Amino acid sequence: MHHSKKIKVLFLCTGNSCRSQMAEGLCRFLLGEFVESYSAGIVKHGLNPYAVKVMQEIGIDISTHFSKTVDEIEEQSFDYVVTVCDNAYETCPYFPAKTSVIHRSFDDPPRLAENAATEEEALSHYRRVRDELSAFIVTLPIRKNSESTSGCLL
Repeated sequence: MHHSKKIKVLFLCTGNSCRSQMAEGLCRFLLGEFVESYSAGIVKHGLNPYAVKVMQEIGIDISTHFSKTVDEIEEQSFDYVVTVCDNAYETCPYFPAKTSVIHRSFDDPPRLAENAATEEEALSHYRRVRDELSAFIVTLPIRKNSESTSGCLL
């Protein structure tokens, strides 16, 4: 019944270690039926183990994700690029005109957690940002292509 292809969404942040990785996992979990999720960074910092841990707490496994830059996935054409930090937005590479760029800045959990006294305190920052990302993703102006719109997104 669904012959329309999935909408491709790229989540972009500075290091592709935490926020964009969590967003990719959340989007796949929440909207995976009609959205193909990707994530990348301007540079790559490696996957953050705390990000993996707080995602596992809500039943989403991102442990197989790896940190990558935009250049490594540029052969893809995206319908939406979502920048999840100001730095990524300011240094956002050029995307073709058909790509909609959506910007919303989220706090950087590693930066917030660097002075945490305990692991639990550190994780609380990751959980808050994870939940903020989750709430944001379900409000994205991405709609399932229905038969009547003949594949048009708007």
